[in-house]
Amino acid sequence: MGIWNLNCSDESMNICEHAVVALHYTLTNDAGEELDSSNNQDPLVYLHGTGGLIPGLEAALDGKVAGDQLQAVIAPEEAYGLHNAQLVQVVPRSAFEGIESIEVGMRFTASDGEGQQQSVGITAVSGDEVTVDANHPLAGQTLHFDVQIVSVRAATATEIDHGHVHP
Repeated sequence: MGIWNLNCSDESMNICEHAVVALHYTLTNDAGEELDSSNNQDPLVYLHGTGGLIPGLEAALDGKVAGDQLQAVIAPEEAYGLHNAQLVQVVPRSAFEGIESIEVGMRFTASDGEGQQQSVGITAVSGDEVTVDANHPLAGQTLHFDVQIVSVRAATATEIDHGHVHP
């Protein structure tokens, strides 16, 4: 718990551990291309301090209050990690039994030999070989967030116990 917890019960509550935060955001990459946004949608609502956001964005929001706006530049190490070449593999097309068309950009859930599941993206298709990448699609990228905080409130005991916001 950080210093911001001193204000966690105030009416104009600061964002701190176990605060329920509603925010609007626009996410862009280094080239300024929009990757995601909550504009024209309900705000994103999450329970602060429980890993619901990438670590760098959560840290940038610490101590803010409803009405605040901020821009945050998040390095890959504080977002989805660096791109790990060991998570890229070439597999035979036969590994996709029952799927007629395999195209770059498709995502699948794959199981490893130990039964662990992970999301993989198709990055190349060449003849009978398919390149899959288990890195998060934003791994290795610096992320730029433009954020407006809509509301901040204390979480209920149930929300804290469950680790997520209840409607």
